[in-house]
Amino acid sequence: MTHDEAVDEKLKRYHIENEQDWKGESVRIPWLHFRSNWQVRVIPPFADAVIRFQVILPSGTLKSIYMDSRNSLGFWGADINTPEPYWEVYPYKGDVGRCDLADTIMLMEMIQDDTNGEDDDERKET
Repeated sequence: MTHDEAVDEKLKRYHIENEQDWKGESVRIPWLHFRSNWQVRVIPPFADAVIRFQVILPSGTLKSIYMDSRNSLGFWGADINTPEPYWEVYPYKGDVGRCDLADTIMLMEMIQDDTNGEDDDERKET
């Protein structure tokens, strides 16, 4: 990559950061308190996520978590025209789980949950 190409790349990133208010986003993101027996890896925020990370539970289960503040990856909130920031955890009970950005207790519960959803279906049938 030439110097000019590198500068152009940085300018593109700068414009996206400004358009999407990344500095404002950083203020809204709550502090997270991970359990000491989790392995946590922060990964790049691809596919328009604001944040992405992965957690390996003591059982070996891998969880994938992202924050979406523009409802570009899914939907959260009462009004589709007013995006509300949320967390998504996969897998969660055989599907995905979502919670409000500020609900870090629920976020940690969804990450810790090591069920695959099959037990829930069996309980419903009995």
